[in-house]
Amino acid sequence: MALGSEEQELMADPRLGEAIALFNNAEWYPCHDGFEELWHETAGPMRPVLQGILQVAVAHLHLERGNLRGATILLGEGLGRLQNAGPDALGVDLQVLRDQAQARLQALQHGDDPERLPCPVLRPVNRPGDDL
Repeated sequence: MALGSEEQELMADPRLGEAIALFNNAEWYPCHDGFEELWHETAGPMRPVLQGILQVAVAHLHLERGNLRGATILLGEGLGRLQNAGPDALGVDLQVLRDQAQARLQALQHGDDPERLPCPVLRPVNRPGDDL
C-alpha cells in the first residue's frame, strides 16, 4: 500500500524515531513530549494514530504513578483512536501495540496487575521494497 505524503514526512522526521525509541524504553514522559509535538503539527490521517500512541504512553505514565483510573481511561481512548489505523501505520506494527495495550486494559478492568504483562512496544515493520 502506498504511503500518504503526511505519513512519509512523519517517517522521515527524526523526532518520530526518537519518540519511538523513548516509548520502547518505557520513558513515558519524554516519549509523551515527542509524540505530542508531532501530533500538534499534524492535521491529516496520521493525527489520530499519533494521538493514540500518545495516549497509550500517558496511560503508562499514570500506571507508574499509581493512577489506575487514569491509565484505564487513556488506554481505552488510545485503543479507540488506533482501531481504524492500518496495521503498519508510521512504519510500526500497530497490531502488536493494540494487542498489548488491550491485554493491559483488560487486566486493569478486571482488577489484575497489568505490569505482569509485556510492556507495549512499537516494533518496526518491513514493507515491500524496504530492502531495495
